[in-house]
Amino acid sequence: MAWSTRQLAELAGTTTKAVRHYHEIGLLEEPERASNGYKRYGAGHLVRLLRIRRLTDLGVALADVPSVESGDEKARQILRDLDAELAADIERRQRMRRELAAVMENRAALDMPPDFRTLADDLPETQRSLLLAYSSILTPAAMAALRAQLAGPRRENLEAEFAALDEDAPEEVRQRLAERMAPDARRQHRDHPGLADLGLSSHRETPVAESVVAHALVEFCNRAHLDVLRRVHAILSEEETTESESDGARG
Repeated sequence: MAWSTRQLAELAGTTTKAVRHYHEIGLLEEPERASNGYKRYGAGHLVRLLRIRRLTDLGVALADVPSVESGDEKARQILRDLDAELAADIERRQRMRRELAAVMENRAALDMPPDFRTLADDLPETQRSLLLAYSSILTPAAMAALRAQLAGPRRENLEAEFAALDEDAPEEVRQRLAERMAPDARRQHRDHPGLADLGLSSHRETPVAESVVAHALVEFCNRAHLDVLRRVHAILSEEETTESESDGARG
């Protein structure tokens, strides 16, 4: 008994369109036709079609099917490359599952770069948003340094006070806050000097990196926040100038 194209496709778990396509590209030999003009397929065609299905289900491209079937070194290389792609895809999906689990456990982790999710509860929303924006420009080494910085000793009360700073906070409040924040900023610059240089810490062109930092600060911080940060920078710059003058006098 012979089978029609439809019956062959059903037996192999594919479609008549796929069978015709395999004929067109030379993967599946066309059978002889019956007196009525219809194709009549046999067991050999079924086995061939099942073999094609198996290889394509494994991820082998149709164009590579003949090479893989040859069993030579080219076939082995194609399979090795495919295995490497599958391993990378498995790792990516496993990473996605870990990140989904973190988000299901703690919604705040959605606002953090993947490696920072354990810090989600400890950081204000504004800082989480800044970190996520910075992750688009910083190198892996710079992100690791930033993570180490945040995982170290921090004055959470001071961070909370800065986060809650009202846009109309008086100048004296801003100045006092900047003076209290300056020692922490000084220590962070000392322990992680590379983070202060976007040319070194970013994998983007410097103008692009600077635009990301500028836009993020303006959009996620109010005017009082930006003023306090400017004051902190001024304090540190003044200290560096004083130290340089002292070193020059001693020299």
